[in-house]
Formats: sequence, structure tokens, C-alpha cells
Amino acid sequence: MTPKGEESSGAGLDERITGALVGAAVGDALGGPVEGYSPEQIAERHGGRVHGIVGPWNGDAWRTARPIAPYHKGDGHVTDDTLMTHALVRVYARVRDHLDAYAVADHLVPDLMTTPRWIPELEAEALPLQRIFLAEKWLVARLAYGHVDPREAGTGNIVNCGAAMYMAPVGLVNAANPACAYAEALDVAGAHQSSYGREAAGVFAAAVAAAATPGATPESVVAACLDLAKDGTREAIDRVCQVAGGHRDFESALAPVREAVAPYDTVGPDYKCPALSARRPSRLHSIEELPVALGMLLVSGGDYRQAVLGAVNYGRDCDSIATMAGALAGALGAPVPEDWSKAVAEASRLDLWEPARALAEVTREVFARDVGRRRSHEAAFAGLGGTGCSD
Repeated sequence: MTPKGEESSGAGLDERITGALVGAAVGDALGGPVEGYSPEQIAERHGGRVHGIVGPWNGDAWRTARPIAPYHKGDGHVTDDTLMTHALVRVYARVRDHLDAYAVADHLVPDLMTTPRWIPELEAEALPLQRIFLAEKWLVARLAYGHVDPREAGTGNIVNCGAAMYMAPVGLVNAANPACAYAEALDVAGAHQSSYGREAAGVFAAAVAAAATPGATPESVVAACLDLAKDGTREAIDRVCQVAGGHRDFESALAPVREAVAPYDTVGPDYKCPALSARRPSRLHSIEELPVALGMLLVSGGDYRQAVLGAVNYGRDCDSIATMAGALAGALGAPVPEDWSKAVAEASRLDLWEPARALAEVTREVFARDVGRRRSHEAAFAGLGGTGCSD
């Protein structure tokens, strides 16, 4: 099944990178105001399913309502998912090559600590460090203050989707090469996460790379993930996508998808009151967000609007689920609704398209470097008596 809409079928590199990054930001903004709630609670609060940008859960009381205050979640504001994604794009723009855990320590952490930026949820300029979640502040504590080896710094952090949520740029730099995206993301994410949180970062990057392949479909994206994923992450993706494949609208899929992923999810049924085993390392478990995002991609047939709305109305950590679903649908070439993207850009006071332009430029440079490195390797291998390149 191809992404709905003929205009998506011939999308090139620039369109796919733009679709993925803008699509991720829009999904993030739509999911933010209903994060942490169940589908039933969301429907009760909004008089039915969410179909676009909505206001804060607590209305005008968002300024003081706990535990949300002081963050203005809603009204088209992106969250830390997008802030971290854009920060990683800036690292690529500085390094202009593949990244590793040391790039996180040398470039991403200083960016979070030292450069004030507009933070939509705070409606003010601030250091990104003042907005990101504790699992991301771990990067600063471990790398800037603890001077831990970046390749091992993720060990000990809570295991969640914190690294996976901003790995779309790694997949895009490795467009059409899921295996390389997986390997690079695992290295980058080693500074942030361990166990199935790190694994999810690698698999999500691979999924984005697979989506940014000519002729890709939701099914081929899932197949690429299953080829690479390990342990509980693979099992969760397989189970969720088997279930999702039997649905063609997100409404009917919401409960079955949750039931399918529940045995692999450590958080438990009450998202706001995690189980004792929540977010602890394990080879048997998986983050919830990535399998559900892939499931919604299948349910929607690759249609951006339906994939993101399915993720948003699923609830729980739905800003991250919608970030991932939006990135995947956009990388497939499905158009991001213009009314949504313009409204989110205006409300968040961010240029959602500039990071895509920057990353597309870097991606071409990195590919040229890769070709040169490959040619050097081929020549050296031929000098050893191996088979030379054919052209």
C-alpha cells in the first residue's frame, strides 16, 4: 500500500526530509496537550476525538495547574521532542558528517546549556536545558559534569523514548540505508540511553531511513524494522503491527493496539502512576511509542493526517508517538496538511522548514563523503588482491 495521494509518489530527498521534520513537529504539537491521558479521557475532555490543534487540557488554568505548569502545552506549541530534534540537526550542520556519542558530548550538550532559544511552551527565550525532561538533563549531568565516557553515559538513565524521539535526523542523513541509520543511532544514543531505550532509537532511525526510500510503503518500513530490531523491541513491533494490519481506521485500532503492546510496556495501565518495573533495563520489554507509531502508520496506509490523529488519540505518551508517526509518514512522502504546519509554526514562533533545508544540504555532503570513503576502501581492497569495483 502506498501513501495516499498521487502527489506523494515521486517525492525526492528534499521533500522527504522536509516532510519528516515538519511532520514530526506538527505531530508533536498536536499530541502535546493530550499527553498522559487515555483515549476515553481525551474523548470526554474534547467532546469526541481530537481532529487538529487543541488548547491546553486545563484551559486558561495551565499557568498554575499541576503538574503541567509552567508549560503551555497546546495551542500549536511544540514540545521537547521538537526542540531536541532541531538541536540534533544543528549538530549535523556543525559536524557535517556522521555523528557518534562524542558529537553529543562535544556539540549537543553545549547547545542545550549555553544558547538561549525561543521555547514555545514557556513563551520566552530560555536555555533548552530549562525545558527538557530529566531524562534529557541526564546528558548534561553525565557528560558536562560527570565527564563520563560518552559511549557509556546512557547507562543508568531511566529507560524511555527520550533518545528515540529525536532520532529522525539520523535516519534522514542515512536515507535509503536503514542498516547504517540503525548503527549510527545506536552510537549516538549511547550517550543518552541504554537497553530498549537505546534499541528504539536505532530502530526508529532505521524506520525513517527505510521510509525515505523510493517506492517505500508502510509495510516495507515495518519489514526493515523487523530485520534489524532485537529482543523485546522486535517482538513488540511484530505483535503490534500484526494487530494493526487488520484495521483501516484508527478508532477501531486504539484498544487492540494498546492490548498488543501492553505485555512489552513496563509503564503499566496507569500512565501517570507507573508500575514498579517501569523504565528499567530489560531484554524482554520495549518502549511503547515506537511500536504504536508503526502500527498507526500501517492503519493509516501511510496517510499523514490519519497516522498522526491515530497517534494523538491513542493518548499516553502521544506527543512522542505522533512525532514518530509524523516523521515516518512525512518521510514516505505523504503531504503534511498545510493548515496544520503553518499554524504550528506561527504558534511556536519557529521556522519549521529551515532545519530541513540545513539537513538536506548536510545529507548530500555526507553522501559524497561516503562515496569517497567507499572508493578508497575499494581501491585498497583491490590492492590486497580482492575484487575491485566494477566501474
